[in-house]
Amino acid sequence: MEFLNDYLILIVVGICLCIGYVLKHVVPSDKVNRFIPLIVAVLGVFVNAWMNAFAFTPEILLGGLFSGLA
Repeated sequence: MEFLNDYLILIVVGICLCIGYVLKHVVPSDKVNRFIPLIVAVLGVFVNAWMNAFAFTPEILLGGLFSGLA
């Protein structure tokens, strides 16, 4: 698991953490809670691609997924 630390992007982690927190505490329904990991994973990939001028490589995909779910 230590090799995944190379793919951890703190900006993506921070953005996804904040969005996940807001979704969990603002939306009153418990039905949305089970979709929060999916939402932050997709958001992490999008933000990581955005940070890299919308290039899309396996490294960007892994970095976005790992950082979004961290």
